[in-house]
Amino acid sequence: MEQPEAAHWSNEVHAVLREHQVRQVAYVPDAGHRELIVKCGRDAAMTAVTLTTEEEGIALLGGAWLGGQRGVLLMQSSGVGNCVNMLSLAKTCGFPLLILVTMRGQWGEFNPWQVPMGQATPEVLRATGTIVFETDKAAEIGETVEAAARMVFNGPASAAVLISQRVLGAKTFGK
Repeated sequence: MEQPEAAHWSNEVHAVLREHQVRQVAYVPDAGHRELIVKCGRDAAMTAVTLTTEEEGIALLGGAWLGGQRGVLLMQSSGVGNCVNMLSLAKTCGFPLLILVTMRGQWGEFNPWQVPMGQATPEVLRATGTIVFETDKAAEIGETVEAAARMVFNGPASAAVLISQRVLGAKTFGK
């Protein structure tokens, strides 16, 4: 179920990213992040970078940090499995890593291939030393991203905000 533009959670998240001076937005195309990707791509203060695979985003954001810029990585829960080894880079090198994850394999999932990683995502992230914030209410996403961004950029730390499939709506084969 799509929310009207004025109420979409991506408006508040985009504002939080601007407030925290995020300049690099790394993402693998994802329907759950579509509105946020469009907003960041239109923002002259941000550079939106399309990735071929999620783990590239961790290296990209490490380089951005070395160059004096803050960033965010947008991905789907299935991409977390691709990043397990690369998550050690942020921890070992001590750079801030903010990840926003749209969840699959939860609320009404139609695709059985999404379920295992969707169910394991919070534990996998915690096992890599990533702080995990979970939200299943659209009205709480902005404040949750704000809390995570404070911890990441004041830390530095690695933190992921998991946006529940309940917020995004269950996909079907036709969508």
